[in-house]
Amino acid sequence: MMIQIENVTKMFDDFVAVNNVSLNIAKGDFIGLLGPNGAGKTTIIKMLTGLLKPTCGSIYINGEKMSRDNKKAKEILGIVPQYTNLDKELTAYENLVFAAKLFRVGDYKNKTMELLKFMELENYKDRKAMNLSGGMARRLMIAKALINDPEIIFLDEPTVGIDLNGRRKIWDILKTMKTMGKTILLTTHYIEEADYLCNKVCLIDKGKIIDNDTPDNLKKELGIYTMEYFDEEMKTKYKFFKNKEEAIKYSNKIMSLNYTLRETTLEDVFYNFTNRKVI
Repeated sequence: MMIQIENVTKMFDDFVAVNNVSLNIAKGDFIGLLGPNGAGKTTIIKMLTGLLKPTCGSIYINGEKMSRDNKKAKEILGIVPQYTNLDKELTAYENLVFAAKLFRVGDYKNKTMELLKFMELENYKDRKAMNLSGGMARRLMIAKALINDPEIIFLDEPTVGIDLNGRRKIWDILKTMKTMGKTILLTTHYIEEADYLCNKVCLIDKGKIIDNDTPDNLKKELGIYTMEYFDEEMKTKYKFFKNKEEAIKYSNKIMSLNYTLRETTLEDVFYNFTNRKVI
C-alpha cells in the first residue's frame, strides 16, 4: 500500500476533528475524500504531509511512518494546498525554477518548460503570479507539486473558487495524471468532481469516514433510481429503488402528483447518510 492510515484521531483541545479514521490507498488509486466544509478533510491532508501529528494512530507513506522530520517519505510527495503557495512577486517560470532548485531537479529548465506546456501556461511564463487568473494560479500550483515527479499527490480543494471553464481544464490535467500511474488523494466538496475523477470515493462527515467504495457501487447500494416528491406538508421526500419498475409501482401508491424520477447521484448517497446537503 502506498498510503496507510491506521485508527487515526486528531483532537484540538476538546474538539475531535478526525475520529478514528482508517484507510488504505494502493499505488495508482485516485481517491476522493468527499465531505462538507469542516468535515476533517484538510486535517487529514495535514497529517498525511507531516504538518500535524495525530493525537493517536499511525500514518505510513510507502511503508515509512510519517512524521514532520521524515524526509524519505516527503521526497515522494507532491502537495497542492487549499491556499496559494506561490511567490506572488515571481513569474510563473521563476516559481517553478525556485521549486525545482529546492528539490535539486537536474535538468530544471527543460522540466519547467515541460510543465508550463502541460498546464497550458507557456504563453504566461513571464507573467507574475499575482497577475494570473485564479484558474491559471491553480494550474501553476499543480505544476509546482509535480516538479519533483512525485509518486503520490495530495490535492486539497484544488478547484475551489474557480469558474467552470477553469475547473474543467484542471479536471483534464488530473485525469492525465491518473493515466501516468500517480497515486492521488483529492479532497473536495464538489460532488460532480469526485464522481467524474475518482475511482473510489470516501464519504466523510464530522471527522468520520462513513463509506468507502466506487461511485457506481455507492449509488447501487442506495438504489440506482431516485424519486423526489412532496409529502402532505409540502416537504421534499426521497425514495430509492433498485430498478425503474419498483419506482413506477410506488408512484401509484403516493398521493402526490409532483414527483420526479431520475438516476441516483453521489449527492443523494451523501445526503442519505448525513441528512444534509454538501455545501
